[in-house]
Parts: sequence; C-alpha cells; structure tokens
Amino acid sequence: MRVREKPAAIRLTPAAEARIAHLMENAPDDAIGVKLSTPRRGCSGLAYSVDYVSEESSFDEKIETPGGTFYVDGASVLYLVGSVMDWKEDDFAAGFVFDNPNATGACGCGESFTV
Repeated sequence: MRVREKPAAIRLTPAAEARIAHLMENAPDDAIGVKLSTPRRGCSGLAYSVDYVSEESSFDEKIETPGGTFYVDGASVLYLVGSVMDWKEDDFAAGFVFDNPNATGACGCGESFTV
C-alpha cells in the first residue's frame, strides 16, 4: 500500500525559505527552528508572529526547508491552511507577507486579520 504524503498547511516561497535560512544562520544557540503563530492582537483579532523556537511541540506542524526547520503553531494551523508565506523587501520595509485564503478581513495597517 502506498502512503500519500500529507501536504504542508502552508507553502513557503523560495524567498521565505531563504529568509528562514538567514535567520537560522544568526539564531541563538538554543534555537531549533523558526515558528509561525497567530496570537490574538491588533484591531482585527489575529496577527502573524514569527519567532525562534527552542523546543519542539508535538502539536506543531513541522516543515523542513533547505535552511532550517519551520514550525506552524498547532493552535494556528486552522487559520492558516492553504496560505502562502513570502518574504518581501524594498527600500522602505522588509517582512514576511501572507496570502491567507481563510482571512475574511484585515485592518487598514495590515498588522492583523480576521477569520
């Protein structure tokens, strides 16, 4: 019987993977990866938060990238399924950008979203 591999909850663009690799090159000694979560904050309710993680949780989704391990918070996966995470950089700003098909609204500044 052939077992089909489960697709990742979110897709990372090559630019996002490169940024994760850069973050891991400069990570604290105890960091095992980078983790995306959606804490409650902002005017629309949920925000995207990317942080170093020092221990693995069995509830988190684990995505192996060429530059390091990327985790998606287990409690946030339902808000993020089908999303694409990218890294954008220009003369004035740099940061991760999310194309989230589950978001039904966002605040004017783009810092938070609603599902």
